Amino acid sequence: MKKKPMFISSYGRRLSLQKPIVMGVLNVTPDSFSDGGKYANPRKAVERALAMVEEGADIIDIGGESTGPDSKNVSVAEELSRVMPVILALRAKTMSWLSIDTYKADVAIEALEAGVDMVNDVTALRGDPKMGKLLAGYDVPVVLMYSKDPTPRTTRKAVAYRDVVSTVKRFLSDRIKAAIHCGIQKERLVVDPGMGAFLSLNPKYSLQVIRRLSELQSFHCPVLVGPSRKSFIGQVLNLPLHERVEGTLAACAVAVMNGASILRVHDVKETRRVVDMVYAIVHS
Repeated sequence: MKKKPMFISSYGRRLSLQKPIVMGVLNVTPDSFSDGGKYANPRKAVERALAMVEEGADIIDIGGESTGPDSKNVSVAEELSRVMPVILALRAKTMSWLSIDTYKADVAIEALEAGVDMVNDVTALRGDPKMGKLLAGYDVPVVLMYSKDPTPRTTRKAVAYRDVVSTVKRFLSDRIKAAIHCGIQKERLVVDPGMGAFLSLNPKYSLQVIRRLSELQSFHCPVLVGPSRKSFIGQVLNLPLHERVEGTLAACAVAVMNGASILRVHDVKETRRVVDMVYAIVHS
């Protein structure tokens, strides 16, 4: 697949996709599955984001509402109160790309007006009927993610698939068409097959998606993969959350070999090294 070589945000910041890029996860929430509460303080969140940039993150993905199992709904006002101080502080300190992880149009527009370069919507524009039309008016990349659940909040269901990759591809094909219908150019779309509970609590489906990731290249969109510390790694290796670094790195390495353009992770420094090494091997 001939990948789009460059994204250019509404603010003129450039992001090359010639090599795989690393997206650092910054959850400014009390209940995120991996690091809930750790960066709820804006000062600590900004410090962590800048540290991830130093470690090699190309994008910082800022989220103010957890959508994992057992998480709680958050109002627009609460979500904005969590993310906006961090966005404004970071935009004053770094020219690195910032992404807003939200499915709410009212949050996205505030973030975009404050200088965010990208929108990561875990509902693939299904969570808020206003989101598609809003994003049509901004020249920014948009991530469309697969989820087995019809609402933003995913469940612990061990869903079974006859062919998980075919199911994911049908879903993403429909969501790409929906985004284009809203007026979003296809060149701005990024596809994410989902991982862990977003696919199924049966770990084999996340493993199969990573193994067959190259099949998503038929969309001719950059592919984002977010395996970081997810449940399927813990199940395969029988490890708790903070001992899943090696499993995450293994998943990222195979994903890069199979065409992933963006790796969304918590452990940026380690992932950056693995991604660069795998890329060098593949292109040697």
